[in-house]
Amino acid sequence: MGEGRETDDASTIYPKADIVNRIIARFIDILVVAALSKLLPPVGFFAAVTYLLIADGFPKGGSIGKRLIGLKTVVRMSSHACSFRDSIIRNFPLAIGYLLFFVPYIGWVFTSLILVIEGLLVIGNERGMRIGDELAKTQVLDS
Repeated sequence: MGEGRETDDASTIYPKADIVNRIIARFIDILVVAALSKLLPPVGFFAAVTYLLIADGFPKGGSIGKRLIGLKTVVRMSSHACSFRDSIIRNFPLAIGYLLFFVPYIGWVFTSLILVIEGLLVIGNERGMRIGDELAKTQVLDS
């Protein structure tokens, strides 16, 4: 009865990336986003959103934070580095949070909720995958 069913053996091939390294890499990327948004007003806001969306599509599947810490984002089934398209899909939930963060109170609560859910998924998922990873079929790995 299991014939014809697509299996995902990526968990045996790709172990979960270190959570502390992922947190540090994300923090570095948040610093980049904050710097972009402050250094180039009003274009900075759009530069920050663009960076947030495409960062994992840079060469070798890594944002600035991931490259500095030694992580990379790959497409699970092919093991190829994350493309800009994959990065946009993967980071769309975070970009929504960033956009809503500027709405007082409601935006802050919604953004906090997104970050908490994504963080819990990274910790609790056996492959460290968050909602964006499930949508884009990607995974963060130690390089």
